[in-house]
Amino acid sequence: MSATSQHGAGPSRTATPEGGLRLFRVGGVPVLLAPSWWIGSLIVVVLYAPLVGRLLPEATTLTSWLLAAGFAVLLGLSVLAHELGHTVVALRLGIPVRRVRLFLLGGLAEVARTPRRPGQEGLVAAAGPIVSLLLGGFCALLLFAAPAGPIWLLVAECAVANLAVGLFNLLPGLPLDGGRLVRAGVWAATGTRAKGTRAAVAGGALVATALLVWALWGLALGSEDRWLRLGVCVITAWFVILGARAELAAETRRGWPEGLVLTELVRPVLQLPAESPVSDALAASAGRGVVLVRADGVAAGLLDESAAEQLAGTSPHAPAELAAEPIRAETVLLASEPGEEIAERVRETPAWQFLVVDDEGRPAGVLRREDLRAALGRGRHPA
Repeated sequence: MSATSQHGAGPSRTATPEGGLRLFRVGGVPVLLAPSWWIGSLIVVVLYAPLVGRLLPEATTLTSWLLAAGFAVLLGLSVLAHELGHTVVALRLGIPVRRVRLFLLGGLAEVARTPRRPGQEGLVAAAGPIVSLLLGGFCALLLFAAPAGPIWLLVAECAVANLAVGLFNLLPGLPLDGGRLVRAGVWAATGTRAKGTRAAVAGGALVATALLVWALWGLALGSEDRWLRLGVCVITAWFVILGARAELAAETRRGWPEGLVLTELVRPVLQLPAESPVSDALAASAGRGVVLVRADGVAAGLLDESAAEQLAGTSPHAPAELAAEPIRAETVLLASEPGEEIAERVRETPAWQFLVVDDEGRPAGVLRREDLRAALGRGRHPA
């Protein structure tokens, strides 16, 4: 799937319900600025301004604050470039991306589905750090041409911001990109994604611990940047811990219990003419899924029992097709698909029932969301 960057003419001035201020779109993916980004930037400015005064003793108070604000903006742009790297590669691999969000000292490219193979996971994860390191290296080269003073410091800030974002994200723990690379490697070696997730979550715990130790070490030594280090490390460790827990919870939900067989979950499928009276179709649907077929042999959809009950209450002889839920590509499941992928497809698709077909495309049954949720909750197939 190819992606084309489609930048808007300028930032939107209205907040969106998507989770922040929409700035522009890339390949149809909205880029949002969360309210917490302003808080994080303010923290960076307050903590970094005194350090600027020590790096440039001749700088006025106003210059120090302006350079600190410039660093906060450059850090945000560095995170944005990093996340856009993930986004572009994901779209190229055919993995949809819901949105890109910049928030408190970080950002996230939210993919709409889990990569199907460890190679895809590794490529998407590596894209962000590669972009950051390339930008950091480019800015480092510019330092040789930049004049001494505030301009040199701004370029140095850009280099440091990108190199810091790139290197930090390579640390081997979820939810960082290095953790995703660890997961991809363990997944490829063992054939099990869950084992990779557990290994990368353990790495996330080590990363958070190391951050806190480094911050406390700076306090003990009385280093000049100790307060900046403490603030950034505490917030980042908190982010890593929460992210690792979320990844582990998501992996648990994604899992497919041993012994759970899809064919034992699906309800028998019954095919009826689309013009059948809705009351008759509703009576025939007890415990079964109903595929409504038009006279030309084309499926009109699956009978929606809730809609059928409402229609039957007012017009019992109306065609059942009027209470049909369309059969879309995303609501068709292949019986031979791995259980984990089926569970993920069901979670991601806004539908309450799915048509299950065999390898030759013949209807094999209907899977209802409630049946799958109950079976996954029990951790075994129904008795």
